[in-house]
Parts: sequence; structure tokens; C-alpha cells
Amino acid sequence: MHIIKLSAIDSTNDYLKQLISNQVVSNFTVVVTDSQNKGKGQMGSVWFSESGKNLTFSVLIKDLIIDVQQLFTLNIVISLAIITVFEKYRIPQLRVKWPNDIMSGNHKIGGILIENSFKSDGEVYSIVGIGLNINQMNFDTLPKASSLKLITGLDYNLANLLSELCQSIQQFVQRMYAQTDSIWDLYHQKLFKIGVPMAFEDKYGKKFMGIIQSVSKDGLLTILMEDDLQVSFAIKEVKMLY
Repeated sequence: MHIIKLSAIDSTNDYLKQLISNQVVSNFTVVVTDSQNKGKGQMGSVWFSESGKNLTFSVLIKDLIIDVQQLFTLNIVISLAIITVFEKYRIPQLRVKWPNDIMSGNHKIGGILIENSFKSDGEVYSIVGIGLNINQMNFDTLPKASSLKLITGLDYNLANLLSELCQSIQQFVQRMYAQTDSIWDLYHQKLFKIGVPMAFEDKYGKKFMGIIQSVSKDGLLTILMEDDLQVSFAIKEVKMLY
């Protein structure tokens, strides 16, 4: 695994995309930065991170996705790889909030953005952007955000943590095809608020009560509605009110 360390950059995902367009880049190449000025979240949202306090990095994954049906499976594999490392540090109540936010209790401690590129020969390049709140203490404008340090009171060595995370990601990705069913089972075990009655809001602003049932292989969230119908939602079509 080749790690490229940068002091400051607009976006590690964009840097890695530019690198791929100019040269051959080996699988599982990692770009990490102390300061990211234009980090991206799901559907164009922005990821803010205090310089030098957190982990913001991107990982290239190629030559592994041979079926577009596996694209969302890659999302859950990355989520579970991160949670597995954090569990070793005894971070409490770790869950994956659909589609791929990392939660401790009701607080978000990390996010993932995967950008896929489809080549003419059928090959898929996936750039996995990861932002994890590690040693940052101030989230004044983000009341639902937290960090490992806020949760435990401990300082974390970013370099050591990055190394553990990269190893876990590589191990989980390599298990993706051989252990697909068990990986999906684990994802549902770790799914935030599954089976719990709670409030939601759809894309039109309408609020309703429902119970999360599952996530489909193509990434749709299935919710049991008050009229006992099960309805599936795509990303950004519904949000949880918690």
C-alpha cells in the first residue's frame, strides 16, 4: 500500500483522480492530508475538518469491482472496516447510519464518499474518500458531530490510526466477493436505528413515522410505514430525524 502525504490540498479525492489521469497508480494507493479545503460529502455536501486534528484521506480501489451490483457493497465494506478498527479502541455504540456515516451513539464521527469511474473496457475505478473526526474538540456549528477524543478524552496518534485503517480496508475489500453474505449480515447488525420506530422526513418536507427494515443490495433503504407498507428510498430521498 503506497501512501502519499500532503500538508494541504483542496480535496484528496480530486488529487487522486488527477493522478490517475496522468499516470499508472497502483491499487490501494492512499492520499492523506493534514488540511483539506474542499472536502466533499454525499450529493455535493461539504465536509469540514480542523487542520491537523483528524484523518482525511482517499483510497484507490481498482481491478476488483466486476459487477455494478457490487458498488454499494463496497460502501458497506469500507464502513465495516472502519468500525472494526474503532472497536479495538473501545469506541462505544458504533453504528453505520445509512448509507455510510460512522456513528457513535447519536453522534457522527465519520463520513465516506465513493466516486466511481467506468472505463470503456468495463473496468471500474473507485476512489474512496474518508473523513474521520479524531482529535478535534470544537463542533459548535455541528451539534450532531463528535470525535474520538470528545468521546473518550484520549489523544490519538493519527499516523498509527491511518495505518490500521488502511490495513483493515484492504482486508475487508479482499473479502468482499468470498464473504458477501456475511458482510451484509454484519452491516445490518451495525445499521443505525434498525428496527426502532422513529421520525423521518421525505424529499418534499413531509414528516412521517416508520421503522427501518433493511438496505437492499443496490443501496435503497426500506422503511415500514404506519400503514404497514414497506417503501424503499434512495439516497437524499429521506432523512432521519433523531
